[in-house]
Amino acid sequence: MLRRHSRPPAVAPDSILADTPTAPSDSSTSTGEGRIPAFLPSSSVDWLVAVVVALFAVAEELSERGMAPQREHAAWWAVAGLVAAAGVLYRRRAPFAVLVGYSAANVAVFAVSAAPAGAWQFYTQLVLLFTLLSEVPIRSPKVAVGAVATGAYVVAMLINSTGSPGPGDFAVALVMTAIAAGAGLAVRRHRVLAVQAAERGELLAREAVAEERARLARELHDIVAHSVSVMTMQTGAVRLMLAPGQDRERETLTTVEETGRAALIELRRMVGLLRTADDDRLSPRAGLGRLDDLLDQVRAAGLDVTLDVRGEPAPLAAGLDLSAYRIVQEALTNALKHAGPTRAAVTIDHRPGELRLSVANEAPAHRPLSAPGAPGGGHGLIGMRERAALFDGTLTAAPLPSGGFEVRAVLPL
Repeated sequence: MLRRHSRPPAVAPDSILADTPTAPSDSSTSTGEGRIPAFLPSSSVDWLVAVVVALFAVAEELSERGMAPQREHAAWWAVAGLVAAAGVLYRRRAPFAVLVGYSAANVAVFAVSAAPAGAWQFYTQLVLLFTLLSEVPIRSPKVAVGAVATGAYVVAMLINSTGSPGPGDFAVALVMTAIAAGAGLAVRRHRVLAVQAAERGELLAREAVAEERARLARELHDIVAHSVSVMTMQTGAVRLMLAPGQDRERETLTTVEETGRAALIELRRMVGLLRTADDDRLSPRAGLGRLDDLLDQVRAAGLDVTLDVRGEPAPLAAGLDLSAYRIVQEALTNALKHAGPTRAAVTIDHRPGELRLSVANEAPAHRPLSAPGAPGGGHGLIGMRERAALFDGTLTAAPLPSGGFEVRAVLPL
């Protein structure tokens, strides 16, 4: 069947490892932001595969071949191998066109020439079949046409082989073709699953951000509503204290009072839509002043945690106080979830113009299945970063050299 029964060149695995997305169609990809120009191959892997095919073809055609008769015009066949390598170079840009063109050219050569097929020709056909099935959807008509073209090539190759092909020749050609086709289908399936997993992860992250922002809005609603209520009542009290002749001042304060009441109504309407059945409107307002209660709950759950307050505590805005509390709460929750019963240290550092928070936990005696912030470990860090960003602060989370984990937040005052 073939003039040389050498092993196929290791080009299909390199194609599998290609990490550059390819165009979904056979037409050249248009140049745009973040895209590779259509006249260039997609990646260095394409160059590697093309070079392997070129060297294999030239070496087979120009070297002394003792296992098969010499073909006439070996130099021209070597040139044909270089042309095929050029097609392989752009195979992922136009997999259907390159496969059909290559198959048609070889079938035509087999029809007019008695020269048997070279091993490089068959292996190149397999590479092109693999590429087509890994790039084009299985339901596309191009897949059926590519399979027919490959079948025509294999039949023409066997008919034109030296001697009469036996059942073993047909079996080898069929098995190798099936392997190339199956590998292409498997690679495409893995690519689709990888894209779906990435999209699912991005969607979950967006949902986590949206949920955390909604929770922030619900919590800050109570704080803002209370402040506006106090302002409105104080304005009304001042209005009642005015002298009878201060009509202009009374009118101005009345306008401020009415505007405050209208703002409260609109605030309750808009932010009230974010309320859920799980919201506890009667629960005490959370803040750093309630850290002792939080730490008692965490200790009861098995985490040995200590608290270190540094600096002179300054009065904090209600929203900032709430966010600082939630950051500590979420960091301790992550430590319990991912590290289990171990030790942790909470540091509250009051500095001029900023508040620094640190929650560090030690490595557990037995390594947990995941670590805080690791892929698949939840979206707690997303919520903490949202709370820090709300007050133009920063939050960092990273493993410690000792094997533990630390969350640091800096919140400007």
